[in-house]
Amino acid sequence: MNIRKLAHIAALATIAATPLALTACEEKGPAERAGEKVDDAVEKAGDKIEDATDK
Repeated sequence: MNIRKLAHIAALATIAATPLALTACEEKGPAERAGEKVDDAVEKAGDKIEDATDK
């Protein structure tokens, strides 16, 4: 198998896999939603600590 044919196969495989990867990323799972809630809570706590130290 020559390099040109191998590169062609690799390109086709990448093109075929891209829609699957993008589809998988559209919906947020429960772990991602929970992680976002934790991020928001940590950010709010940091803001409150910053506000308290500014006084």
